[in-house]
Amino acid sequence: MAEDLAASLQHATALLGQDPAAAEARAREILARTPQSLEAQAVLGAALRARGALAEALAVLAPLSAAPDAGWIAAFELARVRLALGDSRGAVAPLRRAVALNPDLTAAWRLLGDVLLVAGDVAGAQAAYDRLPRAQIRGPALAQAADALAEGRLPAAESALKALLDADPGLLGAAQLLAEVLARTRRLPHAEALLAQVLAQAPGFVAARVSLASVLLASGKPAPAAAELQRVLAADPQNVRARAMLAAALAETGDFAGAAGLTQGLLQAFPDQPNAWLLLGNTLRTLGRIDEAVDAYRRCLALEPDRGEAYWALANLKTYRFTAAELAALEAAADRTDLDPADQATLAFSLGKHLEDEGHAAEAMARYARANRLEHDRRGYDPQRLTTLVARTRALVTPAFLRSRAGWGDPRPDPVFIVGMPRSGSTLVDQILASHPAIEGLGELQDLQTLADWIALQPARQGGGYPDALADLPRETAAKLGADYLDWTSAYRRQGRPLFTDKAPWNFQHVALIRLLLPNARIVDVRRHPMACGLSIYRQHFAQGWDFSYDLADIGRAYADYVALMAHVDAVAPGAVCRVIYERLVADPEGEIRRLLDHLGLPFDAACLRFFDNPRAVATPSSEQVRQPIFADAVDHWRAFEAELAPLKAALGPVLDAYPEAPSP
Repeated sequence: MAEDLAASLQHATALLGQDPAAAEARAREILARTPQSLEAQAVLGAALRARGALAEALAVLAPLSAAPDAGWIAAFELARVRLALGDSRGAVAPLRRAVALNPDLTAAWRLLGDVLLVAGDVAGAQAAYDRLPRAQIRGPALAQAADALAEGRLPAAESALKALLDADPGLLGAAQLLAEVLARTRRLPHAEALLAQVLAQAPGFVAARVSLASVLLASGKPAPAAAELQRVLAADPQNVRARAMLAAALAETGDFAGAAGLTQGLLQAFPDQPNAWLLLGNTLRTLGRIDEAVDAYRRCLALEPDRGEAYWALANLKTYRFTAAELAALEAAADRTDLDPADQATLAFSLGKHLEDEGHAAEAMARYARANRLEHDRRGYDPQRLTTLVARTRALVTPAFLRSRAGWGDPRPDPVFIVGMPRSGSTLVDQILASHPAIEGLGELQDLQTLADWIALQPARQGGGYPDALADLPRETAAKLGADYLDWTSAYRRQGRPLFTDKAPWNFQHVALIRLLLPNARIVDVRRHPMACGLSIYRQHFAQGWDFSYDLADIGRAYADYVALMAHVDAVAPGAVCRVIYERLVADPEGEIRRLLDHLGLPFDAACLRFFDNPRAVATPSSEQVRQPIFADAVDHWRAFEAELAPLKAALGPVLDAYPEAPSP
């Protein structure tokens, strides 16, 4: 009898891939004779899923999977049913049970990684994807190395993989895993070179190509990463990992429309993932598709009512007002203390913005204060670092230093760097310039910072680190780094215009580096009244960077450091920087735009006055403002909060009284 049952089950299982209806019939026959057979119930559930009877399959598999003795098939099939029903979050637990019962179940590890990746759990997704090689490897030595990688024992994995490759240099699976180890220990150039060698021998090695794309993204090379991912998708269009990575790569290259399309495609398969709706909303906002962005943010909140980032995204839309129900939910969430501090801060920022928009300055400031206190405590910002960088730059960069390096770097004049403090009006200036037919706006690029980070690791005779290492930078290296910057940024340029903007405000720290690597680049410093700028910084929840922004005294000190550094640049390189004062731009747009274009050597173009008609994607918090004509309402808005801004005023010191000039040395 047992042998007959086993044979019948084997036959039913074999039918699943060929004829699900026949597999269902056979499973029902078995259950008619042996109603308690867990294996037959699992086959029945799998057959129902395979022929699309999802509700029936769920009714069979949900109670079955909860049984202590149910095998991995029941758990895996339940996960597949939940995914097919759009319940990817409900698929996570059965997928985890399936791989616990069958660690070699490659398909379950892949699905688990896909769900976690779309959910925004990058570390969890990576842990699941790390199990894929182990599930596919049969050699014990390579399997042990794969286990070590998956468990985070990177030195052990590296040692084992190098030994395997010493014995057999053609072991491409070992080479791909070694590249993963190199990438995770930040040896990115070595990982990239190794993966290129692997793919030269095995162009169809999908895992190696995905690894290469990941390394390229981590190296700040989104355009080549996108090319690799498109090759993966040409062969496997439904590869979720490649689609998600490509969306990120396209966004980094400025192709937000492409990123939105990919994210919308992922949401068709994972409609219950709030993180994906949030990402879609952010991308649509960047594209200026505000109504669609609002809908995406609301979809996120419907799925995750306490998602602070979605509330902040809505609050930060200049024309959006919360509904009564949304406001009640936000107020309830903002008063919770059991949430992660980062979530508490985001919710407090959101409620503060609402209160400010409604004219309740004191209540808004109380919420902002709580939000900033939480973020300040979480980030541990050290204000001395910027002060020290400014002091070292001023000591290093003298007229003699610049004269001795005249003519260094790459001579091409393409970049226009827009620098300054955040919330100073730099996005407005960027939009104005990007409306000129000779200039393409590329937004906030990371490429110059990548070069500065590399230079910081180079040895230096005096002090070491950045900017001291600039003193020991050879002429040929300066030329190569300048060319590297232009080569990297060329991947973002699509309009064929002679000039482009790099609107990363933090590059004010790197003006000396710009002069050294790109001596013919233009530099525009956008400056706003320190009290107005400081308040705007304090009430803005930045996605990343700007760690000084969460304390009024830190903001004032950073602003003073910035002014001191730019004043030094004016002294040692007169005329190198064109300064745009925000209040003057607001008061006399045409006059200031003409002056700015004169500095850039460009004729006036009336399109710059109608910058708000420019449909380009804008990713900064000011994306809505720059799609409207200039208005002066915000110039003195800070005065409503003046009593609460005393720490900012004290930290600014003489910088406040001297504005818009720098204080006397």
